[in-house]
Amino acid sequence: MKFFLPFKTFIKIYVSIFAFILILLSGTIGYMVIEHYNVLDSVYMTVVTLSTVGYREVNPLSENGKVFTIFLIVINLSTFTYFITQLSAYFLDGEFASTYKIYKMKNSISELDGHVIICGFGRNGQEAARIFYQSKRDFVIIEKTESRKDDLPFKVKFIIENDATRDETLIEAGIQKASALVTTLPEDADNLYVVLTARELNPNIKIISRASNDSSVRKLKTAGANNVIMPDKIGGAHMATLVLSPDVKEFVDLMTTQSSEHFNIAEIEATKTITLEELNCWKTTGATILGLKTSEDDYSMNPVSKTVMHPGNRLIVMGSKEQLNKVRELVS
Repeated sequence: MKFFLPFKTFIKIYVSIFAFILILLSGTIGYMVIEHYNVLDSVYMTVVTLSTVGYREVNPLSENGKVFTIFLIVINLSTFTYFITQLSAYFLDGEFASTYKIYKMKNSISELDGHVIICGFGRNGQEAARIFYQSKRDFVIIEKTESRKDDLPFKVKFIIENDATRDETLIEAGIQKASALVTTLPEDADNLYVVLTARELNPNIKIISRASNDSSVRKLKTAGANNVIMPDKIGGAHMATLVLSPDVKEFVDLMTTQSSEHFNIAEIEATKTITLEELNCWKTTGATILGLKTSEDDYSMNPVSKTVMHPGNRLIVMGSKEQLNKVRELVS
């Protein structure tokens, strides 16, 4: 990725450079008209005058030539002073450091593979980012408005301040190489547009979308979302469950949100046919099988030992990182 100078940041510097070139051309033409110098001598006199190095004149100047030279020197000094002032301000005010930081971040994003893109950095987006951070999963945030990253209890490495509904923004976030996209924008219409665009740019990406209205769920799934979440409904169900079965709910929340070297819940894809009895997961690895997802997206919770697992099926397994790695070896 090349380092392009942003026009808005450097417009004053560009104007200074353009003014210097204009003065150089004007000086050359002026000496040709007033002193009747040839092109080379005119360019030489202009450069000598603008650089104030004090070399000899090509020929003695006429009075008009001297007046023209005085104006040329004054205008050039003003332009040069303006240029140096703007250049110094650019470096000393931190604009260069900020621009270079963004450049390095964009370079790093372009090298990501299998990362997650989070569109919208409100409450839902921040919570998703926190879980990904705890799981040590690379993620890129797209947020249209400036975000307060310093107040977060976790570190945000990659954030793009732009409109997530634009194709260029998703491409900049590495949509072609991303494994999943989570869109949590407040408007269902914006989420729908993001889902359509993301599915077009990467047909294989997994898309999770937020929805506010029941009527939007079907539309989002038709547009290409794999799952649609309604936070308000989930929140209400969560509170009701805490009344009916508080300890069970808290334990499930702990399992799904906490992860470490000693405890994880993971989905592991099988690449061979084997029964769970033959696998004997608990005895051989110490991990616990919670469920099985078939290639038809059917779930079997707490499957019996006679259950046959086929290639493409996914085990939902609970255990330490070491135990989960052993399970992966057994089913592949």
